[in-house]
Amino acid sequence: MSAVDQGFVNYTIELNGVATIEFGHPLSNSLPGKILQKLAETITELGQNDEVKVIVLRSAGDKAFCAGASFDELISIKDFETGKTFFSGFAKVINACRKAPKFIIGRVHGKAVGGGVGVASSVDYCFATDSADVKLSELAVGIGPFVVGPAVERKIGLAAMSELAINATEWRNADWAKKKGLFTDVFESDEEMDKEIQKLAGRLAASNPEAMAMLKKVFWQGADHWDELLAERAGMSGKLVLSEFTVNAINSFKKK
Repeated sequence: MSAVDQGFVNYTIELNGVATIEFGHPLSNSLPGKILQKLAETITELGQNDEVKVIVLRSAGDKAFCAGASFDELISIKDFETGKTFFSGFAKVINACRKAPKFIIGRVHGKAVGGGVGVASSVDYCFATDSADVKLSELAVGIGPFVVGPAVERKIGLAAMSELAINATEWRNADWAKKKGLFTDVFESDEEMDKEIQKLAGRLAASNPEAMAMLKKVFWQGADHWDELLAERAGMSGKLVLSEFTVNAINSFKKK
């Protein structure tokens, strides 16, 4: 089975209404198009499920949280429409988080790169461990964080997003991400983090769902045009991924 066809998205719903979505891929939880589509569909489905009061979004394993776009899929793209469709997968996940009328709690247990930073930026409240370094590496492979950019900028501001986007090969540690507003709390261990996630999720599950849905709309105010904006941004990335520079850069990264 090719790397593009691997990976999974699963979910559980507890009796108290806390739903947990977990995605995974053997290559550092990277995100092929099929996983992006399934992740967006699952977030949307649980957002519309009356049994669900709050959603926890996490990834599998104990190493990287998410390595972002699948390099294997990127180098297989040979035309603009295929490229735009692939990057639209990230747009769908971000917009699914935005539109879900339930609060989404993020659990970031390790490094997040590119699209992984976009996922962490799209949740409503994000917990992390002190190993959760972040990096927007897109420019280093000839593209740019166009699709995830609005979500990252909304969370940490234009100056901090620009810092990540321009210095695309350098990691920023979890403490930096907390100071900028990406992470709300940072913990020394997964166990400490999970304990606090369980406490917050339990409290939210017992809160007024109508009030939470209204609050979420307030928090995402000004993003109503993101369906069109992120589709446009996906086209920008879909064009750049075809360039000779980007193809060579991705191949170089894969050899490391």
